[in-house]
Amino acid sequence: MHLDVLDLRSFYYRTGLGRVAQKAIRDQVLALWPEAKGQTVAGFGFAVPLLRPYLQDARRVIGLMPGPQGVMPWPAGMPNVSVLCEETQWPIETGMVDKLILMHGLDTSENPTALLDECWRVLGPGGRALFIVPNRAGLWARRDATPFGFGRPYSLGQLDAQLRRHNFVAERHVAALFIPPTQRRFWLRTAPWWEGIGRRVSSAVAGGVLLLEVSKQVHAPMRGGLKEAVRRPLKVLEGMPSPAAGRV
Repeated sequence: MHLDVLDLRSFYYRTGLGRVAQKAIRDQVLALWPEAKGQTVAGFGFAVPLLRPYLQDARRVIGLMPGPQGVMPWPAGMPNVSVLCEETQWPIETGMVDKLILMHGLDTSENPTALLDECWRVLGPGGRALFIVPNRAGLWARRDATPFGFGRPYSLGQLDAQLRRHNFVAERHVAALFIPPTQRRFWLRTAPWWEGIGRRVSSAVAGGVLLLEVSKQVHAPMRGGLKEAVRRPLKVLEGMPSPAAGRV
């Protein structure tokens, strides 16, 4: 079940914990994808806090927000790039997206199978997708004080298996949100330190969210019968009588 866009906006833009979470996750996204010059970048769910670094150089940035969640204009003070859409029918042409980010999208979807089919459709060959979900082993999935406490949590193995069933190829994974999900000032002030320590110690276990990067690999079709045709070339004059010797 998707959360309300007003609650998501309030958490990420109006609370100290939300701003810390936004920065921690965005830093990891940028570590994986430092630039997107000339590319089409899309985000589904509530991924817009992570898309801002690509606004300047990307060819196109699209913020897709599902109908049950609702939509808000984004980015503030700039031409709007967010759009309300059906969860499994996006207003994007097939194969148009180079980079796709899902946050509060897959874990809150009521039809994850159809959603992943739509992700596959809009990605171009060689395109990359980044799925951000609550970590089943982390603290953030166990508290409903943040949006990550409402989605369906995953282990890394569960997420990887689900994406492989839809023909995605796993590339890299990282984690974020190693601080406890609390508004206490001590934890908020020391968040950068905890993020650095957490990534070096045990990112797959202690992180509040998992980020798994996958790619869409499309193999070139094989032309059936071509090798056989070359192996048995057509003899155009086969069956015609040979000319008699001495005749002109």
